[in-house]
Amino acid sequence: MILRLAIRNLRRNRRRTLLAGLAIGIGLGALIFTEALMLGLEHNMIRTATDTWLGHGQIHRRQFRDTFAVDQTIVGAGQLLDQARADDRIAAATARTQCFAMLTSAANVAAVGAFGIDPPQERQVSRLASALREGTFLQESGILIGSRLAETLEVGIGDRLVLTAAQAHTGELSQEMLRVEGIFSFGSRALDDGMAFLPIEHARQMLGLEADEAHEIALRLADLTIAEDPSHPLWQEFSSVDNEALGWRQLMPELSAVLEMANVSMAFVLVILFGVVALSVINTLFMSLHERLFEFGVLRAIGTRPLRMATLVMCEAAGLALVSIIVGALIGLGVTSWVAHTGIDYGGVQYAGVTFNEQIYPILQWRQFVELPLWVFFFSLAAGLYPARYAARLKPAEAMRRSF
Repeated sequence: MILRLAIRNLRRNRRRTLLAGLAIGIGLGALIFTEALMLGLEHNMIRTATDTWLGHGQIHRRQFRDTFAVDQTIVGAGQLLDQARADDRIAAATARTQCFAMLTSAANVAAVGAFGIDPPQERQVSRLASALREGTFLQESGILIGSRLAETLEVGIGDRLVLTAAQAHTGELSQEMLRVEGIFSFGSRALDDGMAFLPIEHARQMLGLEADEAHEIALRLADLTIAEDPSHPLWQEFSSVDNEALGWRQLMPELSAVLEMANVSMAFVLVILFGVVALSVINTLFMSLHERLFEFGVLRAIGTRPLRMATLVMCEAAGLALVSIIVGALIGLGVTSWVAHTGIDYGGVQYAGVTFNEQIYPILQWRQFVELPLWVFFFSLAAGLYPARYAARLKPAEAMRRSF
């Protein structure tokens, strides 16, 4: 009987019930869409940051990332590289050299970060090869430069550049003339204006390094979640007294901080939504209560217990929550599915050191249609406790007198 009365009371003023349900439902739908969009944004940022150049993780000599001293090469780099390639948790690994250098053309000069790479292995770790806009990938004595750097130096494919760098162990300057084989564009000013790539054998020769020496080993993992866990055994296995292995979260703390802030933002959105839920539920139930004070007074007068009165109001709150959840789930599913199909274009936008080159697609997950609606349902019940308590404490004579 209590349930039938609750349903009848909700249907009594359908417009108010639908408006309250729509208000809560729109909030739930917006929350579903926002979380799906944030997941898509996070996925895009991580993939862009790691796939572009960084890799899922890297191995360096300890303190190298603080000084970038050319003589601080990885201890046992060749052995570590073989170990990484034999590890099932690592999909690909490549060695790199790194130094600060000067690039000189007939027209201009520019300071760059010069990286020696292994072209076949680099294809498996980064998007450098796919970022080429002109020319070809590296050969034995060529160089790749960014599109902005090419404009600064006023050079094109086939033009010659002089690369000047200090050797690792002597500090003497070494110069090499290299032909521009390719021009890349990542869409990032830092990469397109300040980086140059040459074959790692040539770079080692310039810097006076041995055949297997390297400043960096970039890793592409079979499971990206390993990179997000600094305590995972993989990082301890590839670290030692001399070397350190780090995941992308430690290599790009600014990006990690942005993602954590996104979670905080979602918490604020949740607080706002639950505020809307509470106000809508309390407002609807109290309006319904005051419209039916006489009925409640009669129910109390004929012996209805306070607990049953409170249960009636709580059933109304539950019914309103269910209507809201259905409306919100349909809104969230419809809007998110449509945007997930079309995508949102953030092309060229740079944020937290990441350049968005692809459209962002919201990611739908089952938990968005289970956990979030459950939160709304239980919070609606919690908000209904106040009007339920009010109804349970009504005095029959006073309620019937106030209704006239």
